[in-house]
Amino acid sequence: MIYSLNGELVHWEQGLAVVECGGVGYACRTTMNTLARIRDLDEVKLYTYLHITDSSLDLFGFADYSELQCFKQLISVNGVGPKAALSILSDITPSKLALCIASGDSKTLTKSPGIGAKIAQRIVLELKDKVAKGNSFSAEELKSVPAMAGDNLSEAMLALQTLGFNPVQCGAALQGADVNAPVEELIKFGLKNLA
Repeated sequence: MIYSLNGELVHWEQGLAVVECGGVGYACRTTMNTLARIRDLDEVKLYTYLHITDSSLDLFGFADYSELQCFKQLISVNGVGPKAALSILSDITPSKLALCIASGDSKTLTKSPGIGAKIAQRIVLELKDKVAKGNSFSAEELKSVPAMAGDNLSEAMLALQTLGFNPVQCGAALQGADVNAPVEELIKFGLKNLA
């Protein structure tokens, strides 16, 4: 199994990055988020997943380990293949995906090309317990769940974590809160939803 590639980025296009290691160019299918992070770099490191089927052998590469973990979790869902997983992870970050799953927001997932309502609901249903237990996403990604808003929301998130709630629970509890509200009100809002 190829764990990662570290080498020169010799070519990239939508959905594909070619990394040359030891004179061999490895074509990695990837997300738009990963491409945005690596396309201006000469040397890159991609965490990889080798997907083998009867008719193909595809290598997938991701700029960070949490995106790779999300990809693996998504393709573990019945009916979600690598193409659908790349589509979702091209539109949203792993932390936003964790928040969508934790809060039951399947509608956001349907905004990705090729993801219908039934598949989105299945993703939320099958991964919700794993997200709640923190088994599918890295701790560093889960800490950044409220990245969609301002400083007050981040402070409220940290306060709720200090009280013993995990980052996914906190992010779900603060979903829909007024991002301009004072920190105290955001904490009360979150506690009310966590009760």
